[in-house]
Amino acid sequence: MTTPERIATSGLSKVLMPVPDPHPDVFDRQWPLRVGDIDRVGRLRLDAACRHIQDIGQDQLREMGQEETHPLWIVRRTMVDLIRPIEFQETLRMRRWCSGTSNRWCEMRVRIDGVRGRGLIESEAFWININRETQGPARISDDFLAGLKRTTSEGRLRWKSYLSAGSRHDATEIRDFPIRVSDIDLFDHVNNSVYWKVVEEFLAPHPELLEAPLRIAIEHDAPVALGDKLEILLHVYPPGSTDKFGPDLADRTVRTLTYVVGEEIKALAAIFPL
Repeated sequence: MTTPERIATSGLSKVLMPVPDPHPDVFDRQWPLRVGDIDRVGRLRLDAACRHIQDIGQDQLREMGQEETHPLWIVRRTMVDLIRPIEFQETLRMRRWCSGTSNRWCEMRVRIDGVRGRGLIESEAFWININRETQGPARISDDFLAGLKRTTSEGRLRWKSYLSAGSRHDATEIRDFPIRVSDIDLFDHVNNSVYWKVVEEFLAPHPELLEAPLRIAIEHDAPVALGDKLEILLHVYPPGSTDKFGPDLADRTVRTLTYVVGEEIKALAAIFPL
């Protein structure tokens, strides 16, 4: 994706920070891959992987003694690199550490390895600390921030969107995605992991994409609530038309998903081979 002369540090083609291992502040846990997390060929599904990414975050908060003081977080963007599919009967090794900080948000890396070498997923998520009363961004405490900074030198993290919406009139496909009561979380809107079920639906007709390294990025613009009529707009951009996503992506097909309720954009996704 990149050359030695130009390493992308932002945008859709950014290079994710490698795991600083061994390091005392990398949170490291293992658990078995369960039947409820796999597809019909035994692959760890993306929605299940992103649920594990949320779970390891909550576990790390508890371990750091910050679960009571910083209990609520909203994810703004998640990038997932499916390097090799993780197979059933593997044990998942989850390592989590901070790759960038600011006063109210941070980027957290999670690496998921199959302990027996069957599969690898890399991820980075942009998390915003939320005030329980105002439901707005809240300052991260100094002691918590100090702990996060022990694995990164990036202390001026800024939000910048990497994706833009596709329009309804030139969509390759428009599909309804019904919202169920079980999709709703503590914030009374659709949980982050559910958006990855949509990605699974659109990848299902293209199993060849799951055989090679693949990057998927989802950005959240506005919440989806129970009762909303969610539609997904698919756009497929062939090689030669994809330089708008960045010069490193001009040579490959990029698929985008625009999550809409009426005319309001709720989320955006991009899918492309690495």
